[in-house]
Amino acid sequence: MHRPTKRLTRILACAAAVPVVLVVAGCSSDSGSDDASATDKASSGTKASASTAGEAAKKVPAATYKSLPKACDALSKKTLDDLAPKGKSKSGASDDDSTRDSCSWASLDSNGVKGSQYRWLNVSMLRFDSDVNRGSGDQLASAYYAKQVKDAQADEGAKKMKTSELAGTGDEATLVRSDSTYKAKKKDVTSKQQTVVSRIDNVVVTVNYNGSGLAGEKTPDADELSKDAEKAAREVVASVKDTVPGKSASPSASASKSSDGSKSSDGSKSSKSSKASESAEPKTSKSASASAKDDGNDKDK
Repeated sequence: MHRPTKRLTRILACAAAVPVVLVVAGCSSDSGSDDASATDKASSGTKASASTAGEAAKKVPAATYKSLPKACDALSKKTLDDLAPKGKSKSGASDDDSTRDSCSWASLDSNGVKGSQYRWLNVSMLRFDSDVNRGSGDQLASAYYAKQVKDAQADEGAKKMKTSELAGTGDEATLVRSDSTYKAKKKDVTSKQQTVVSRIDNVVVTVNYNGSGLAGEKTPDADELSKDAEKAAREVVASVKDTVPGKSASPSASASKSSDGSKSSDGSKSSKSSKASESAEPKTSKSASASAKDDGNDKDK
């Protein structure tokens, strides 16, 4: 009588334990499924993020120019003899001359008792690399080009200002010319300022050229100075092109194309640029006038 009762008790106990095991097993199975799903989602998100970054990088073209020529070597000896006779070069300060470089020449050509002709020439170059967040090198250079033109137009104290677009000097180029006056030994001296800003792909070239007659010498002709400044700008642009095989163009070829107002050496017409973003180079016309004033004073003494 007692054995059947004990056996039945054990069977019921085992039967009661089975659902518990199944429930535990079921919970364990669901948890594994959730973990796997979370892992899949995380992996998918990482892949999507990497894909988005990759697509963004593909949308920004690489910059054409990776380096710059030496600014002090960008002009031929003949051009320097014409624009700044006997002028000595002075290299500008730069923490990375592959990105930014400049050079200036000051010239005082004496004509004896008739006085002297003063010339000041400055060449500066700024190169922009492509950046996923900021844009392509060409876009950044175009914005800086526009700012350089505006800065030249905003020169304090400038008179008779004229602005014109140039062909045959890179992808886009502008000439800004004006007059300014300063004192040299109590006499008013007129300085003719010429600024040519050019862009060639991701590089901006700025040429500042001014001249004045001292100690009784006549004021130089602005049109002649403009032609000289344009010539210098074309040479510097050609020098930049020489840093990339297959992109070079001789200054003489560019000059002939520019004379008839045709397209630039790379086949593009000059055009207006978008708004500026980068900070501008320091203005140079004031320092040039001050230097001319000092030289004029020394000459008259």
